[in-house]
Amino acid sequence: MHENGPLLIIAGAGTGKTTVITRRIAWLILEKKINPDKILALTFTEKASTEMEERVDRLLPYGYVDLWISTFHSFAEKILRLHGLDIGLPTNFRLLSDSEQWFLVRKNLDKFNLDYYRPLGNPTKFIHALLRHFSRAKDEEIGPKEYLAYAESFKLDKDITPDESAAQEAARLAEVANAYHIYQKILLENNALDFGDLINYALKLFKERPNILELYRKKFKYILVDEFQDTNWAQYELIKLLAEPNNNLTVVGDDDQSIYKFRGASISNILTFKKDFQKSRDILLTENYRSTQNILDLSYGFIQQNNPNRLEAQMRAEGAEKNADYAEGALPLISKKLVAQNGEAGIIEYIAAGTQEQEARQVAEKILQLYNQSLQSKTQDAKDKIQDTRSKMQDSHWSDFAVLVRSNSGADIFMRSFEAAGIPFEFLASRGLFTKPLIMDILAYFRLLDNYHESSTLYRLLTSSIFAIDHNDLVKILNEGRKKSLSLFESCQIFKTSPSISESSRKIIGSLLNLIEKHTAAARIKPASRVLYDVINDSGLLTKILKKPDSYNFVNLLRQLFKKVAAFEESASQPTVREFVQSIDLALEAGDEGSLENPEDGGPDTVKIMTIHGAKGLEFQYVFVVQMVDKRFPTIERKDPIELPDALIKEILPEGDIHLEEERRLMYVAMTRAKRGLFLTSAEDYGGARKKKPSRFLIELGFAKDEAKEKKKSKIDLAVEEMKANDKSSKLKVKSSKLND
Repeated sequence: MHENGPLLIIAGAGTGKTTVITRRIAWLILEKKINPDKILALTFTEKASTEMEERVDRLLPYGYVDLWISTFHSFAEKILRLHGLDIGLPTNFRLLSDSEQWFLVRKNLDKFNLDYYRPLGNPTKFIHALLRHFSRAKDEEIGPKEYLAYAESFKLDKDITPDESAAQEAARLAEVANAYHIYQKILLENNALDFGDLINYALKLFKERPNILELYRKKFKYILVDEFQDTNWAQYELIKLLAEPNNNLTVVGDDDQSIYKFRGASISNILTFKKDFQKSRDILLTENYRSTQNILDLSYGFIQQNNPNRLEAQMRAEGAEKNADYAEGALPLISKKLVAQNGEAGIIEYIAAGTQEQEARQVAEKILQLYNQSLQSKTQDAKDKIQDTRSKMQDSHWSDFAVLVRSNSGADIFMRSFEAAGIPFEFLASRGLFTKPLIMDILAYFRLLDNYHESSTLYRLLTSSIFAIDHNDLVKILNEGRKKSLSLFESCQIFKTSPSISESSRKIIGSLLNLIEKHTAAARIKPASRVLYDVINDSGLLTKILKKPDSYNFVNLLRQLFKKVAAFEESASQPTVREFVQSIDLALEAGDEGSLENPEDGGPDTVKIMTIHGAKGLEFQYVFVVQMVDKRFPTIERKDPIELPDALIKEILPEGDIHLEEERRLMYVAMTRAKRGLFLTSAEDYGGARKKKPSRFLIELGFAKDEAKEKKKSKIDLAVEEMKANDKSSKLKVKSSKLND
């Protein structure tokens, strides 16, 4: 077991990296008698941090104590809360969400002196782009001073050789750099930081206050980093700074699973770790406890398309140079080829459909087929062993199946198909709480409590599952309102006792109007959470939800809405319904559709539909990677609206098509989620005018042909045949002329 010095653990998919890192922590404490408070373990999500804590807790006889296990941002925030004053930061700073950052910029927009990035028709158009740009600058540890200095030097260089386009670019850079400077100034004036500031100010603290740095170097004798391939430049600089001079730094990661470049992750960190720490020991984990060998072999062959920009390829090349005895054709010094510990033969299939509807239907049929086969197999086992069939059938789960989409927009067609087929499903998205129909209905009701005469809102309720009335009756009410210039609310007051509509509609309208009157009075004196509770109970909404077969999903949405209301009430000076609705409207205006939390326990027994990014770290018996067509997967590269100048980027960017290699790693992650079955699907028709081409990944995997190459090949073959025919014809003419002679 490695004790001191740098350690790189290359952990392939399904090799149990979390187990390795937690067991190393336990070994340091139990075997090497390291004081727990001398160990710092860093990861990327709160969920991963909690899981690590729980695992370490189970491994230690007295449980988890005094260990610093946290996310990078939580660690940096803790340091700044303790020592921010040492660099002039208030320790009671507010940490802003994305939407709060947007509000702050919009409120102070005039201070930014924008010209290039302020279109007259929509002055707020580029706020998101600017904030994204500032965040990327912080990922690269680029401060406003450095950016301003670069913009000034760029202008001076272009002044030597005047050019209109160069002058415009110099002005644009100066505007962005100045906007960055003003943004940071406004943050401090408002006693606020954003997430990128946490890492950058922690770095500033350690670099400018050596006494503080020395304090934490002495404190943390051992540093461990999980998911190292997801670190950005600034995070890597932070851990390198803390690890010196002993460099007892353990990093665990897999370059083939680096899929978060859009969040600032730098794959160059794991690729250059051995250069930064030349005495590091390398441990390669290749025993896979998840997938079958044929799935692993297909995935391994596929990801090698990213060579030479892979750690395995680089280490082989370096090893070949260093080892004088290394001869051509010899075994490579290292191999990341994963070895299955599962001896079964897995299923690998490609499903090619005509239309997207057929694709979704065939996926549903395949899931039903596999599910029913599993039930039949287990029922037969039960009969053979004279066991209770029901208990065996319980081993078959809808949650064994996952449908992975490249983006959220691709999920809808599969949800409709599964609903039609009677397959229980769950769409696990990370955003969109405020756009869920149930939540939109509740928010519409809240809006009515503030303004009865908002007709579009009342219309939504009268067509919702909670208060839906007969369609013909609703048309009558609307027509009457138009004739008399009445709001929909005023029309409903008339029709609640009118015999011209059905009794059931009159009853629903009367009940709704009574509830609105009751809750309007409550909304004036009660906090939003109490009113929400009353609305859900008094309207019968909860009773209706509990009768639904997929009630779990709806109850989970209500739980998350209550959490949003609770968070609002903690910070609001007036925690009323009106203020809550206004906060939601502002969030939506800022592009925040509300975060969604997916159940940590796996939730109900349903087929999971999610993005490939969302599936990272998960595993399923059967995985369907769908919509594998050109320009959908791999996607067209979408660059940042405002790109960082190359001269400011500190990470060493690999040569080659960076976007395509990232997409290929994403495909590798999707493939390696599968335990027993991997299904790749595509269709020719997705509603556009042109037929869709198969994804280039299907071609690389051997499931589809490269049409362009085939056409080129056929043209060459025709030309060759024509040349042969011409040659044969000329020979016949020669023979014929000789005979005539």
